[in-house]
Parts: sequence; structure tokens; C-alpha cells
Amino acid sequence: MKGLVFVELLAMAEGAFGEDVVDGVIDRSDLPSGGAYTNVGNYPCEELMTLVRGFSQHSGIAGPELQRLFGHWMMNSFVRHYPDFFVGRNGSLDMLAAIEDEIHVEVRKLYPDADLPHFDVQRPDQDTMQMTYRSPRPLADFCHGLIEGCVTHFGETAVIDRTDRSTHDNTEADFNIRIGPAA
Repeated sequence: MKGLVFVELLAMAEGAFGEDVVDGVIDRSDLPSGGAYTNVGNYPCEELMTLVRGFSQHSGIAGPELQRLFGHWMMNSFVRHYPDFFVGRNGSLDMLAAIEDEIHVEVRKLYPDADLPHFDVQRPDQDTMQMTYRSPRPLADFCHGLIEGCVTHFGETAVIDRTDRSTHDNTEADFNIRIGPAA
């Protein structure tokens, strides 16, 4: 998993809980990397999950909710660091539909060794999307937060229904996203 995700999780946690808490969670976690991450490095997802559990224990925020909040944070980070990905998009569904065939293509140019999740998308109508998320990493809650963050970024409201179909080896979730009137 790319270090950018780890760097952003630590930035979010530092902003929410403080530097001392972040250092304490890292120290108690006995991470193979020692908690030293670079944006371009690769690290095991288990380390990310260990950090999420540590911040969850500190804050009392359940792990799935913390992942969703991190998804929101990460979407805002993408907007700041990769604004060109958002140019010309006519709303969150257009943006989400572009992930697999456009954005991931560009990400692979920047990070050829990136192991990205897979998204299947269907658009039954202009205001509805059915998206399936597949990954060996248990990050469906993070994905859910990214979707919510994308909807928020475009000033929209949405009903997002999720069905998890994960197995021991693979995370799979179906998201049915219905855009409502602008907020």
C-alpha cells in the first residue's frame, strides 16, 4: 500500500488528537516500519489497520467510522494535491465513474507499483450509480468515506446504500448511490 495513505492518516490523527497521541500510538504498535512513512514508499496494509485500531482505542471512535472519516479526509487531500482530476467533472457520479479507467491510469503512471482496488461502475440513470469495490485490503469503510467526501466536494446530497460481500481473502462491497437535490 502506498505510503501516501499512511502519511495522510497520520496527518489526520495529528490534527484530531495531537502529535503526542500519534507518537504514542506508533510506539505502542510495534510496526515493522517503525511508523516512518514516505509518500512513495510501500507498506503492508496490516500496519494501516494497526494504526486505525490504535487511534480507535484512543478516541473511542469505532474503527469502521474512523475509516469513513479518513475517507473524507483523503478525498479533501486528493482535491488539494490532484486538482486536475476534478476539472471538467459534472458532479460526484462523473468523478466516481472516472476512477477505474481514467484516474487509476494516471495514478499508475505516477506510481507504477501501486496495487489499486478495482471498481466496476454502472449508471442506470443520470442520478444513480451502482459501484462495486474489490480489494484484498479491508477498506470498504474507507471507500464509503471517499464516496461521501466526493459527494460533499461537489455540493451534492446522496443516499448511499452499501452491501458487503467480503470473504476472508477479499473485500467486496456494492454501493448504490442516488444523488438528490443540491444541499
